[in-house]
Amino acid sequence: MISTSTTRVLAAELPLRIGDRVTVQGWLHRGRPLKSVVFLVLRDRSGLAQAVFTEPEAMAAASGHPEETVLSVTGTVTANPQAPGGVELTSPEVVALSGPAEAPPFDLYRPGVPATLPTVLDHAPVTLRHPLLRAPHVISAASVAGFRAALDGLGFTEIHTPKVVASATESGANVFAIDWFGTPSYLAQSPQFFKQAMVGVFERVYETGPVFRAEPHDTARHLAQYTSLDAELGFVGDHRDVMAVLREVLAGMTETVARQAGQECALLDVTLPEVPERIPEIHFSRAQELIAAGTGEDPRGEPDLAPAHERWLSEWALREHGSEFLFVTGYPMVKRPFYTHPEPGRPEYSNSFDLLFRGLELVTGGQRLHRYEDYLAALAARGESARPYEGYLSAFRHGMPPHGGFALGLERWTARLTGADNIRRATLFPRDLHRLTP
Repeated sequence: MISTSTTRVLAAELPLRIGDRVTVQGWLHRGRPLKSVVFLVLRDRSGLAQAVFTEPEAMAAASGHPEETVLSVTGTVTANPQAPGGVELTSPEVVALSGPAEAPPFDLYRPGVPATLPTVLDHAPVTLRHPLLRAPHVISAASVAGFRAALDGLGFTEIHTPKVVASATESGANVFAIDWFGTPSYLAQSPQFFKQAMVGVFERVYETGPVFRAEPHDTARHLAQYTSLDAELGFVGDHRDVMAVLREVLAGMTETVARQAGQECALLDVTLPEVPERIPEIHFSRAQELIAAGTGEDPRGEPDLAPAHERWLSEWALREHGSEFLFVTGYPMVKRPFYTHPEPGRPEYSNSFDLLFRGLELVTGGQRLHRYEDYLAALAARGESARPYEGYLSAFRHGMPPHGGFALGLERWTARLTGADNIRRATLFPRDLHRLTP
């Protein structure tokens, strides 16, 4: 038996170690016992490594391990253009690091995924080992790294805020109520109140974390829990300063995905978007006019864009501006939260925006109110009491700068990048109307 304390080498590093005797460790991706040779292909986080057993004793030791058993293989790195990565391990010795693995719900070594989405999700701890199913989550991780790096470079401070709150963040929205030691409370719909308050401390803040929406959607684009990438910044002129920061963030995320997840992008045939120096924008009222002229439908009077209209506008932006991104600004105030700053001169519209990307709303943001008396007036105009928001409003009693921010849905971003037909394919363990396990 060989020692498993030998320094481990990753599969992707093997081409640099030709002639060396090394140890690789991973899952048995596929075993192929033939009459005079046994091939074992191991899978680790970096890729695949092939080991070739030709001696009778070694062949016996290599045979009989079910796929997905965790193995340690020590051998000599030898060039072979037909092997994964152009190298293989010869004269190998093998040790099992786990018990014999039970069979997964489908063969993970096959190039495609023959299972339905429910099967994939029901067995996620195993099915996500398939390279095609794992790849979107590597892209997701690189996206978060790019989000953080871009905002760190712009002088933002990362914060972490509570996910259990005493009042709803968005007035009128559905919330998950819970019992907090006998006190009614809610799962947070966003870190909105906290990140605004922290503008008064750090000026520029961001957060990545879960948010919860108790809305009974059962679509391919909605989740009851998703990961929100939030940012808030002070001393803005208006919402366009927020849009400029968002543009830098998108560029940073895209660049980091290309650098850190290029292999996964190639595997999924992902075409990364070009982020224009200036993302085109259109006012909500003008967008409705264009939709009416271009489709024969008249959405004027509606306070929001229908999914079909988001797709139409995205096609228009690509055709007219060569951009896969489009800012739609000036949404009606009736459709925005009470903390949204109205558009000067047209108070029925707001200093807010949505960012459309490849036919789907991806980001919502805008300028916020920053004067205490304006908050009281905004709540009164909606027939709401300020009492439930006293903790939130207290920050505005003590001086807050003009500020704004945005929230980007990570799963939607990943799904759009990878071309997933369902947002659940970009979510490790989806939580929706029907699913609480695994």
